[in-house]
Amino acid sequence: MPTITFKTTLLTIGSWTILRLPKQASAKLPSRGMCMVEGKINDVPFQTPLEPDGEGSHWFRVDATLAKKAGVHAGDTVTLAIEPMKEWPNPTVPADLKKALATNKKVAQVWEDITPIARWDWIRWIRSTNNADTRKKRIDVACSKMTSGMKRPCCFNRSMCTEPKVSKSGVLLDIK
Repeated sequence: MPTITFKTTLLTIGSWTILRLPKQASAKLPSRGMCMVEGKINDVPFQTPLEPDGEGSHWFRVDATLAKKAGVHAGDTVTLAIEPMKEWPNPTVPADLKKALATNKKVAQVWEDITPIARWDWIRWIRSTNNADTRKKRIDVACSKMTSGMKRPCCFNRSMCTEPKVSKSGVLLDIK
């Protein structure tokens, strides 16, 4: 797949600095769902998952480390060159899910056998709530489903934004 090059402005939602891809750039990606990319922001290399915005495009959080390396801040216009990655890295497993995996050998074995993309899907589905009780229930349901052999969450819309700190009802919040 050819490199996708574009310019855009870093934005703020709450305390987060984000980069929202222009729809034309996002349309060149292989999926409306999460995509893993590598590339450069102002010539600084990075690798990140692009989260869907729930409106046909993608975005990602520009963390403090990347912002510092690239010398950028919210409000700055940046140049990006990205390419979708064929091989996805394993996600960082949240502590509550890691604990659940450690207590059930069958679930842990299914987790090891599924693809990194499937692991990302489970984590996105589990984390897509602000409610602690709902999150706990989702972990229980995920373990039950994996025990029965299910490799991915069912009835999960991969094109919706699943980060509750910056979205509502699966759509990225208005940007300020």
